[in-house]
Amino acid sequence: MRDVRVILIGGTSNVGKSTVAQVVAEKLGFACLTTDGLARHPGRPWRTPETEVPAHVAEHYKTLTVDDLMTSVLDHYERLWPRIEELIAAHAVEGHNTTGLVLEGSALRPVRVASLQVPHTAAVWLTADDAVVRARVRAAGRYEAATYEERHLMDKFLTRTERYQVLMIDAIDRLAMDRIDAGGGRSAAELAGMVLAAADAQTTVGRSSASR
Repeated sequence: MRDVRVILIGGTSNVGKSTVAQVVAEKLGFACLTTDGLARHPGRPWRTPETEVPAHVAEHYKTLTVDDLMTSVLDHYERLWPRIEELIAAHAVEGHNTTGLVLEGSALRPVRVASLQVPHTAAVWLTADDAVVRARVRAAGRYEAATYEERHLMDKFLTRTERYQVLMIDAIDRLAMDRIDAGGGRSAAELAGMVLAAADAQTTVGRSSASR
């Protein structure tokens, strides 16, 4: 692969970014981080066998309209961008104490990434049909066994997630940037290979001759 020090993997929630990023990082011997770890926004509003939904997260999805949820998350991503940019710049410079980085997260907005003037950086977005994302969220949240209120919170999360993906895909295609369909039954290893191939072909951050 060409001299890439940072690979960015964007996409909406539940498209498989974290799993694919870990595989890519392992293949390259890079560090793997998520933008969620830089500053937390109210996360996924469903419980797991290990954790309950925090009260502030439930309140966030219960009281805000979907429009307000969109505004909230987009504002969060804007506030987060300077820290993301600093992190990318720090890892993109080759040095004795610097390792490569795979950074994944929904906060990697195409318009912001397109403006990067950082060398040795590639970017790819994962997308999936709404039906795929919906099935994954409902499986994770055990939707069929959930209460009415729990389903309501999941449904609002899903609607926000779908709206965000529409905005994201519109920007990706308008800017002629690389995106990969993460549905279709492809394994994480297959998707990781596609990410690496796209990164290798890019002539500027996020763009190659094969960009859509």
